[in-house]
Amino acid sequence: MQPPVTRAARAHQGPPSLSRHAVDTARLAAPLAIAQLSQMAMGVTDTILLGSLGPDALAAGGLGANLFFVVVTLLQGVLTSVSVSVAHARGANADHRVPGIYWTGFVLSLLLAVPAFVLLSYAEPILLAFHEPATLAKNVGEYCAVLRWGTPGSLIGVGMMRAFLPAIGAARRLLWISIGGVFVNGFLNYGLIHGAYGLPREGFLGSAAATTITVWGIAIALVAVLHLRPRYRHFVARARPRLPLMGELFSIGWPVAITYGVESTLFLATGMMVGLLGEAPLAAHQIALNVASVAFMVPLAIGQAANVRVGYWVGAGVPVAARHAGFVALALGVGFMMCSGLVLIAVPRAIVGLYLHLDDPANAHTVALAASLLGVAAVFQIVDGMQTVGSGCLRGLKDTRIPMLAAAFGYWGVGFPTGYVLAFHFELGAKGLWWGLAAGLASVAVLMTLRFHRISRRFIETGITPRPDDAGAASAAPHGHV
Repeated sequence: MQPPVTRAARAHQGPPSLSRHAVDTARLAAPLAIAQLSQMAMGVTDTILLGSLGPDALAAGGLGANLFFVVVTLLQGVLTSVSVSVAHARGANADHRVPGIYWTGFVLSLLLAVPAFVLLSYAEPILLAFHEPATLAKNVGEYCAVLRWGTPGSLIGVGMMRAFLPAIGAARRLLWISIGGVFVNGFLNYGLIHGAYGLPREGFLGSAAATTITVWGIAIALVAVLHLRPRYRHFVARARPRLPLMGELFSIGWPVAITYGVESTLFLATGMMVGLLGEAPLAAHQIALNVASVAFMVPLAIGQAANVRVGYWVGAGVPVAARHAGFVALALGVGFMMCSGLVLIAVPRAIVGLYLHLDDPANAHTVALAASLLGVAAVFQIVDGMQTVGSGCLRGLKDTRIPMLAAAFGYWGVGFPTGYVLAFHFELGAKGLWWGLAAGLASVAVLMTLRFHRISRRFIETGITPRPDDAGAASAAPHGHV
């Protein structure tokens, strides 16, 4: 049996080839992308089955689900710090540190569930404060009162485990359990909404119950895999959560959560402004945004993989390999989105036809507008992919606070005002708002890439990289090679 490779010995080894980086990144990103698409499929299933109950149930359930996923997604940003800490530890051949990170992150995820639970408990008064109709607010409040019980499961199963599993080379476990969750969610949704399969008939609240049960099922399954499989058991050996480490994880992760919030509010504000232009522009906007969101899952996964691989090589003390891993990931993300953009340019009407009947004269204006927005989305996607992969690279370097400020500047200092001026002063309408989004994302992409170039080059020149036990301002994680 060969002795373990120390951090110092690994630092003297040559960095992997660029092709090796590309293969390892793609191998790690593929299951993550499919897992994320599976989560989207759960949302689509909820929407379709709620729609069978009528527009009121769809409106209440859809809004309640959106509130739930916005809240938990922001808090999941804090938990990205788990992956960077594990990545640095494994790169430094310090696997004995991993159980402490796991249990500290586990407790942190439970603590984060408390504010999420409280916020969802007050969904009705919050909506009433925004002058939503009383009936809608009441129904959403009832829906969220069920969903709130799923917040711990979601933060453990989706937040904590999505950060931890790729870092220990177990991303495929996340893939298969996520796919299984889609089928369980569909079965429970239909059964609890309509009273099928011997389940009680709960109406639109059945969808909330189904989602809650499913996220807990996913969390329990993932925890069971880690604790029962001999291959992973040593990563989750009994260890006492440490308060200083929890503070470090929170310090690394909270800027990521803020970044998620800054981006989400920009898209929310853009959607509200499109709504001022009428129903047809809003429908076209939703179609284009949905198409872009599906494609975005791939660079998002590549960014998570970059976070893992950059963090691993930083922990290993090989900054050249960390830099190469980051730029290869950027090339993969941009390359995929360029190919996706070409599809949007080549067959926009065919894509819109997946959502609307093209031969219905009543849809003509919406179809034309949606097709034109897909043309903007072709450019939008490239810079969107670039910024999300760049953000992942920086998290691997434990750098999240400056990227948070860059995102705030790009989204709200460039994107929002540009979109507003183009839409309402130059009268470009929804297309102008989308060009504003593209401008904001482009500025963030450039800032993220330049910062990664600068910091990774500085690590190479100085030979100084963050130690795996350093407190920092970012997040990351290892890769399939480890």
